[in-house]
Amino acid sequence: MKFGPASLVLIVLALTPGMDSASTSPATKPITLSALCPASFELIKGVCRLRTPYMAYNSLQKAGVGGLKTGLPPIRDGFTPAQIDLGRYLFFDPVLSADNSVSCASCHRPEHAFSDALPRSRGIRGQEIARNAPSLWNVGFQSRFFWDGRARTLEQQALGPLYDAHEMGNSRESLAEKINGIAEYRRLFVQAFPDAKSRIRNEHVYTALTAFEASLISLNSRYDLYASGIHDALSVDEIEGMNVFRSFVARCAECHTPPLFTNQQIAVLGTPEAKGRAFDPGAGKITGEPSLRGGFKVPSLRNVALTAPYNHSGRFDSLRDTVEFYTLGRGHAVPKGEKLTLHWHIWEPKLSAREIDQLVAFLGTLTDESFKPETPKRLPSGLNLNSKQDRTFRNPPIKETP
Repeated sequence: MKFGPASLVLIVLALTPGMDSASTSPATKPITLSALCPASFELIKGVCRLRTPYMAYNSLQKAGVGGLKTGLPPIRDGFTPAQIDLGRYLFFDPVLSADNSVSCASCHRPEHAFSDALPRSRGIRGQEIARNAPSLWNVGFQSRFFWDGRARTLEQQALGPLYDAHEMGNSRESLAEKINGIAEYRRLFVQAFPDAKSRIRNEHVYTALTAFEASLISLNSRYDLYASGIHDALSVDEIEGMNVFRSFVARCAECHTPPLFTNQQIAVLGTPEAKGRAFDPGAGKITGEPSLRGGFKVPSLRNVALTAPYNHSGRFDSLRDTVEFYTLGRGHAVPKGEKLTLHWHIWEPKLSAREIDQLVAFLGTLTDESFKPETPKRLPSGLNLNSKQDRTFRNPPIKETP
């Protein structure tokens, strides 16, 4: 049996999000923030609360392989529709950068599952950033942020790109002045945050961005249909791939634990850097803990088929190459002179070519963008959504020399 788009609506409460007012109105009409929650959220006592079949499961995702009916970690919900919608405009608005050239969406593009198809992202003035941009789908469930896990909230995470000299290059003082200097944003912030009437604070910006990012829910894939009891949602090879994924031979699920497909821990894997690039110490540099040298956060595999290239360095161009890395031998890519405390799951499963192909096929069943938010047609700042950003967006993926 084959499933069309309508079949992928997995018994999830999907309230229709408000239409972007700019899509049907003249540019002179003021932007109106949505009064409705995004799809998969329900408006309860003025705020949006997630509704998903996984909420019916009492067994929460913890250490282990994660059964098909395992529950999810807590999510950051409870934001108002206006706060979420305001965050959507801010996410796409290059006004948040120092030179009005890049936005959050420059590195987290909806068409690439909120990553950017580059080995390493590029910020203002085309500067290359040190690491690959991770997807933002289901980020509201996560408790660690950045590849090195240094932030523990989405608000803390926002400070990184906003004020990093290589990314958006702004400062706290400049951000506040720019946003308060735009009449349309002053009006919209008061709608979303009544206490912003006298002045918009940077904390209002961080909260709005958090509200939008936490609303990006992807739990409606073919895997989710299968997990809910629709056996024909997956092919024979995909089911075999899932069995390999969850087996005690491959042990993929012990780190990429369903249903979020990450245990959110830091793992030292010994993945290679691109040729000519210095070794990245990852979490070891942040914590000062020698055993975490070369350690990075285990990423979620939701929509992973759409987020090439892979790993913190963007070193692997394909999912197959990424999967194959784990079967080529423990520590085979560790640079000479580095003595890393490799995660104990990194060993030599010696998967066959067929098993690797089946694993890749299974990973493709985690794709779901049915609740992708609408990109604004115009921005409160008056800036062009695709002006200078186009030059970054249209760069093809860089092919690295092994």
